[in-house]
Amino acid sequence: MTELGDRLLKASYLEGDFVLRSGRRSRFYLDKYLFETQPDLLRDIAGGLVAKLPAHEPFDLLAGPELGAVALVAAVSLASGKPFVIVRKAEKGYGTKKAMEGSAQAGQRAVVVEDVVTSGGAALSAVEVLREAGLSVAALLCVVDREEGGRAAFEQAGVAFDPLFTATSLGIKPPV
Repeated sequence: MTELGDRLLKASYLEGDFVLRSGRRSRFYLDKYLFETQPDLLRDIAGGLVAKLPAHEPFDLLAGPELGAVALVAAVSLASGKPFVIVRKAEKGYGTKKAMEGSAQAGQRAVVVEDVVTSGGAALSAVEVLREAGLSVAALLCVVDREEGGRAAFEQAGVAFDPLFTATSLGIKPPV
C-alpha cells in the first residue's frame, strides 16, 4: 500500500456497525469528511486523481455530486486548472431551480469525481443529471472503490471507472 493510502486509512477508517447510503450494513466505514477536510491529505488525494485525468482526455470539465464530493472536485479543479460543476441531489426548489451549479454547455464532456463508491448509486444519479443536461461523461474517478458493485454498475451504464484506491489495495477485506 502507498504512503497516501496509509494516511487516508489513518484519517478516515472506522470499525463498527454502519448503514451505508446504499442501505447495506458494513463492519467498516471510510469517513470521507475526515479525509476531505484535512488540507494536506485533500491536496495529495487531488494530486493522485489529477494524475489519472490524461487517460480520460478529451474532456471539458469536472463534476462532483453534492455534498460529499464538493471539496474533492474543487481541489481537483484547482490542481488541474479544469472548471467544475456541482451536481445537486435534487433540483433546488427556489431561485434558478437548477439541478447543477456552475457553467456547463450541452455537448461538453465531463469527468465525475466521487469520494467513496459502494454500489455506485449516488454517482450514477449525477451521471444521469449530466446526461439529461446534454453532457457526456468521459469517466468517473473516485478516491476509494469499496468493491461492492459500483464497477459493474458503471460498466452497465457505459461509464469508464478509475478508482485511486480499492478496498483490497488499502488492505481492507471486501465482504464475501
